[in-house]
Amino acid sequence: MNDSALTRREWMKLGMMGAGAWAVGTHGIAAPVVRKPAKAVIQIWMWGGPAHLDTFDPKPDAGRDYCGAFTSPLATNADGIRIGEMMPLLAKQADKYSIIRSMTHGNNGHETAAYIVQTGRQPDRLSWPGLGAIVSAFRGYDHGYKGLIPPYVVLTTTQGRFSECGFLGPKYKPFATGGDPAKPRFEVEGVIAAGISDEQQKRRRELLHKLDTLGRAMPTEISFHNLDRCEEQAYELILGDSRKIFDLSQEKDDLRDRYGRNTFGQSCLMARRLVEQGVPYVTINYKGWDTHKQHFETMRRKLPELDAGFATLLDDLHQRGLLESTIVWWGGEFGRTPKVQWEAPWNGGRNHFGNCFSAVLAGGGFTGGHVVGQSDKTGSEVVERPVHPHDLLGSICERMGIDPEGALPNPMGQDLKVMPEDIPGFTSESKRLAEIM
Repeated sequence: MNDSALTRREWMKLGMMGAGAWAVGTHGIAAPVVRKPAKAVIQIWMWGGPAHLDTFDPKPDAGRDYCGAFTSPLATNADGIRIGEMMPLLAKQADKYSIIRSMTHGNNGHETAAYIVQTGRQPDRLSWPGLGAIVSAFRGYDHGYKGLIPPYVVLTTTQGRFSECGFLGPKYKPFATGGDPAKPRFEVEGVIAAGISDEQQKRRRELLHKLDTLGRAMPTEISFHNLDRCEEQAYELILGDSRKIFDLSQEKDDLRDRYGRNTFGQSCLMARRLVEQGVPYVTINYKGWDTHKQHFETMRRKLPELDAGFATLLDDLHQRGLLESTIVWWGGEFGRTPKVQWEAPWNGGRNHFGNCFSAVLAGGGFTGGHVVGQSDKTGSEVVERPVHPHDLLGSICERMGIDPEGALPNPMGQDLKVMPEDIPGFTSESKRLAEIM
C-alpha cells in the first residue's frame, strides 16, 4: 500500500495511527502500530509570551545581544537536544516531550495572537471557539462525560482576551476555579467559600428548604424537580466526594514540594488530579511572561518555577500511567524578540515576537525526544518546517480522536470545520505534526 495514497481521514479511520510508527511483521510486512486516542489535554498557557531563546531554543553562539547571561544551554536525556540552562529538571525529561522550534504566525499583538494560537483561525466575522471549548463539545456532556466538575477547567483565571467558547455558546465556557491552590485552603469559586465551614453550608441548605414553600405547594411541577436535581448536584460538588478533588492536602508533602509550593506548581498538581478524575481539558494560565523590562531578572525567578512544575507534572503523569492518555501542550501567544533591548527604559527587556517561537508537546501519543523545525542562528526566522497554529491544534485534535476536517456544530447551521483547511499565506507549507504522531 502506498502511504501517500491514504487521505488524512482514512488515517483517522484506521485508528489514529502514529505516522512512522511501524513494526515489521514476521513475514517482513510492515504492520501499523495503532495508538489509542488521548483522553485529556493539559494546556500550560504561558500568558504574555515566553522567550524561546531562554527556554527551548537556546542560541549560545549568538552573543550577549541575544543571549544575555544565558550562554550555557543544558544537554538533555534526548540525544542532540539542548534547552535553556535554567531548566535542569526538564532536561532530564526530554525523552517525554518534543519541541517545535518553528512556530510562526507573524502577529505581535497579545489579543490577536492569543486568538490565533488558541483557535487556529485568523480573525474574521465569526467568533471561533478555542481548542478547550472544541474538546468540551466533542468530549464533554454531549458525548458521555458524567463528571460533576465541568469538562473544561481553567486554573485559576481566564485571560479575558477573547471568548474561549466563541459561537459555541456558554455551555462550553470554561469553569475558572479562582482561588490559589498554593494557599492552605484552595477556595474554588462556587465550591469552597471563604470563611464558611461545611456546617454553615449545611445550615444554609436547611434554611433554603424551609423557605421553599412554593416547591412544597406544587410537588408535581416538573420544573421544580429539575431544580431539585440541580441543587443535589451542586451540593454534591460543595459537600460531597467531588470536592475532595480540590483538596491538595491529600497529596504527599514531598510530591507537593517537588511541584513547587507556588501557584504554578500547585496548579500543575491540580491539573493532574483533574485529568485523573476524567476531566478532558484543563488550562493552566501561567502569568508573568510579558517581560518588556528587566527580562533576565524575571527569568531567574520564573524559570525555576516552570522547571519544577512542568518537569514534575510529566514525571508524575508517567509514573501513574497517565501520560500516554494525556496530552501536555506548553506555549504562549508568541515568543519574544531575540535581540535584547538593553537601552532605557527597557533595561534588558524582550518585546513581542510572532515571527518565530517555540511550543512543546508531550504525551497522548505524541513521540518524545524530538525537535520539529528549526530557526536561524539568532532565533529570528524559521528556516525549516514552519508550523502554524492550526497545524498544532489540528494535530492535538487528531490525537484526541476528533477529526480536524470534520464538521463543527454551530448555532448558525453553517458548514464549518473543526480546523481551517485554507488560510491565505499559510496553506502551501502547512501540514500536521506527522513526524511526532
